[in-house]
Amino acid sequence: MALSLNACILLLKEHHLLKSSAVQNSMDIQMSGIAYDSRKVSGPSLFFCKGSHFRPIYLSMAKDNGAITYVAEKPYVEGNGMNALIVVNVTKAMAILAAAFYDFPQDDLFVIAYTGTKGKTTSAYFTRGILEQAHPKRVALFSTLDRIVGPNPDQKFKSDLTTPESLDLFHDMRQAVDNGMTHLVMEVSSQAYLRNRVFGLTYDVGFFLNITPDHIGPNEHPNFASYLHSKMQLMVNSRKVVINAETDHFDEVYAAATTTTYPDSIYLFASSDFKPKRDDLHIDFRFESQTLDTTKSRFTLVPVTEKAAALNIGGPYSLSLIGDFNESNATAALIGGGLAGVDGAKANPGISTVQIPGRMEQYPVKDHGLVYVDYAHNYGSMTALMHFIKAEYHDPKILVVVGAPGDKGVSRRPGFAKALTEYAQVAYLTTDDPGFEDPADIIDEIDAGIDHDKVTVNKVLDRQTAIEEAIAASKPGDIVIVAGKGADQYQKVRGIDTPWPSDSKVVQAIADASQQN
Repeated sequence: MALSLNACILLLKEHHLLKSSAVQNSMDIQMSGIAYDSRKVSGPSLFFCKGSHFRPIYLSMAKDNGAITYVAEKPYVEGNGMNALIVVNVTKAMAILAAAFYDFPQDDLFVIAYTGTKGKTTSAYFTRGILEQAHPKRVALFSTLDRIVGPNPDQKFKSDLTTPESLDLFHDMRQAVDNGMTHLVMEVSSQAYLRNRVFGLTYDVGFFLNITPDHIGPNEHPNFASYLHSKMQLMVNSRKVVINAETDHFDEVYAAATTTTYPDSIYLFASSDFKPKRDDLHIDFRFESQTLDTTKSRFTLVPVTEKAAALNIGGPYSLSLIGDFNESNATAALIGGGLAGVDGAKANPGISTVQIPGRMEQYPVKDHGLVYVDYAHNYGSMTALMHFIKAEYHDPKILVVVGAPGDKGVSRRPGFAKALTEYAQVAYLTTDDPGFEDPADIIDEIDAGIDHDKVTVNKVLDRQTAIEEAIAASKPGDIVIVAGKGADQYQKVRGIDTPWPSDSKVVQAIADASQQN
């Protein structure tokens, strides 16, 4: 891979990003490396001066390591002797130049993208399961949990971010193409648009699942309007669009989709009994629950319009991942598969066996309640989970272990308090990725919003102890929910990923020990 200085200037001009340039070498000079981390610079490279924590010494280090061109929003004396490309927005510039450096790998992939406050990961895994039936070992995945760039075990690894920095994103796309991948299913976070990580990227199919307040805080979105705006950008940048008609703010989302997409390329789906407020729109797909129990979920997907019927995906389906809310996620995945050319005959076996680490995992504990481990990490996902539990188990006693991350998603804290008040009888508030905040302060903030006449609150800083105490306090017939971290094997503490066995493994060990007693 390489990129010439001349190509960089032309691309930046084309996107109206270049303010000025200082050329020290020939315009034809090639840069064989690209980086925003000075430690990763090797040989003649293009270096980006980005981030609120950028320090000029990083440019000096990059120069010492071989960088010959830098991109920044202002000149730096540390870059004297280097080619300088001064731009309007360095993160947008990085996205454009990274795509070019890696030879536009998105053009060689059928890209399906999901956004929404909840359900992105589940829908993405369902979609990959469907596509794998038609294209075995040819489907890449960029999710909150895993990054899969090839068919071999060493080409699957844990994700650091739901949607990575643009340079890393296009690097992984190129790897996927080089490894023979033909399709990519990816989650697109609101941060991806807020930070320009996907600037210039167009998707073959884009999904809008739902939206509730989340990711609002000092280091994220300043308000809900910013959060919604970022989410809707996926609609503007997709060739075909699929929208959950039951989402809040539907009118704004649909309007965003129609700015760049013809109505014939916009698909709407909803549950069988949903009645839209608008008479001018037709729901293309309806899903109807047939059987729902603690081991299987069965539903029927009904095409309503001609364009829906043309995808040939209608019929009965079963899921190993329980929860009525997952039928909505599965419907989205089936439509995505249909738009990628996969019919119901192949989709059915593909979706039926999908399991997701840290999602609705069940653990029976002898002489105690049934434990669910789930990644539910905001008001929407928590209420969806507890609503299902309440209905399925006929209003059991619900004990919940939960915390909230530090430094981000501050709006989740009152959301957790509200969800616990609405559904739980006992709460164990504990530590969950506190970052640079004091976990005790985060716990107190959640606790302040809980109605203590309805919920008994226990504050237990050590997460493993909190899980152990919740399970020990439960009785047969009770349900214990361990929410937030799922299969994550770390706690983010003061900038360090501190090893954590994962909620799943902690609960599994307790369940195993109960069988030996």
